[in-house]
Amino acid sequence: MKRVREKVLKAGRRLAASLLARARGEKEPGSLTPRQKTGRWGEHRAELLLRSKGYRILGRRVHLSPRDELDLVARKGDVLVFVEVKTRRTEDFGRPVEAVNRAKRQAMSRAAIRYLRRLRVKPPHFRFDVVEVVGTENDPQPVIRHLENVFTLGRQYRVTW
Repeated sequence: MKRVREKVLKAGRRLAASLLARARGEKEPGSLTPRQKTGRWGEHRAELLLRSKGYRILGRRVHLSPRDELDLVARKGDVLVFVEVKTRRTEDFGRPVEAVNRAKRQAMSRAAIRYLRRLRVKPPHFRFDVVEVVGTENDPQPVIRHLENVFTLGRQYRVTW
């Protein structure tokens, strides 16, 4: 168990290093669109919530292919958690989790499989969560909900170790 934990941490560090390198080429924070700023704020709030619940953040905006991204990768105990963060200013048009449609679940599944393959060790458990953030930076009390195990890995996805 200790060996698995060490390998998960090592893989997380490798991914963090690659993310930092990738971040150096990103746009300056001031050039983000209002929608991107809201999304980044939501991701930050989601990260704070998860940390307060005892999760360790292993990666942020993890790009494992040109089209697939994991908003957050976290760990609590022996459970590896792939987190999709959905931020909305209001719930006038439905809850944010409703935007996690079939295409998004497939993209998250593909990215998670790539992440798991890079670990080169089978994690004891993993799951897909969604964190809903409703509000704006100016809201004193945004609504933040952590929904665990929102979907499972489809049968078409197989990981071999």
